[in-house]
Amino acid sequence: MKGTIKGRPDFLLLFLTVLLVCFGLAMIFSASSPIVTLKHENPWYYVSKQSMFAFAGFVIMLFFMSIPFRIWKKAAPFLLLMSLMLLVSVLLGGVNINGAKRWFAVGSFTFQPAEFTKLSIIVYLAALISKKGERIRNFKQGLLPILAVVGFILLLIMLQPDFGTVLLLFFISMTVIVIGGVDLRHLFKLSLGLIPIFIYLAFSKSYRLERIISFLHPFDDQSGSGYQLIQSFYALGHGGFTGTGFGRSVQKLFYLPEAHTDFIFAVIGEEFGFVGTSLLVFVFFLFLWRGFTAAIRSNDPFGVMLGMGIVTMIFIQLMLNLGAVTGSLPITGVPLPFISYGGSSLILCMASTGILLSISRDNNRRRQEQNNNSQGMK
Repeated sequence: MKGTIKGRPDFLLLFLTVLLVCFGLAMIFSASSPIVTLKHENPWYYVSKQSMFAFAGFVIMLFFMSIPFRIWKKAAPFLLLMSLMLLVSVLLGGVNINGAKRWFAVGSFTFQPAEFTKLSIIVYLAALISKKGERIRNFKQGLLPILAVVGFILLLIMLQPDFGTVLLLFFISMTVIVIGGVDLRHLFKLSLGLIPIFIYLAFSKSYRLERIISFLHPFDDQSGSGYQLIQSFYALGHGGFTGTGFGRSVQKLFYLPEAHTDFIFAVIGEEFGFVGTSLLVFVFFLFLWRGFTAAIRSNDPFGVMLGMGIVTMIFIQLMLNLGAVTGSLPITGVPLPFISYGGSSLILCMASTGILLSISRDNNRRRQEQNNNSQGMK
């Protein structure tokens, strides 16, 4: 009977995912209502599109949950190659929106290759490092080839340009590399050389400099660079402790830009207050805890690094978004996972969760087999 047992997935993790997605759909309906009224005849325009993405993401999540996560180790080179091809293609033939080439457009639908790259680079690094084993501690044979691949991908994304995704991928990569057992002295020396590069990139473009200035002194330019952050402050402040109630946000009425995308958390804060936002953050951290638990319980080094990379990806996106909305961090344009409007981000998060669920199934299967073997010995 060994090998025939199919482990159960982490149903709490699955439930939390569905809960976050459903709540996101409700908030997109609320936050986008003024824009829909102005631009579209269909009041369900954004919700219906996001619902289609949610359905596709749910199917992909269940599919990924049902297949062994070790399959991704064999698929890692193919996924990386596909990512590289997409990143080059979007630079050559992508849609230019506000001076950035980050999207492919098919009718009214858009696809952002950088979102797919987040998952593919996690899979690739986890597969490569688990294969290298102890050689990862050797700089030339272990770390340098990995850094070359990561650096080339970051360069392609920087050319779009998308500094927020570059930062996100950098932190994700460093997390997987550290978990893989790299010599930390090598990373420390490398970081000393990278700091000036990141400082230059942050200040090399005027719009990035404006974001930093607006982060430090938003009220110095209330109608310009600081406008979006100030409107976010007003939304959060207006929400108070218990909020104004669902659908009763004032700032979404053409005051707060990107109310249904990057700054949807400000609308949540206004409508549900401190209580509601605290509950949402609690749900997110419960989700991350279950994902972290699934990762560290894996007996496969690839599974540990893969799961931790996914958890790190969602955690950093969460922190960057909340930090931007609350004025704790500069605005990077990173969406709120599972909640913000955007099909590429939503499908990525749900697909990644499917892999976490697959890891949890493997853990439960192994535990059940051990219990059966123990009972058989008795």
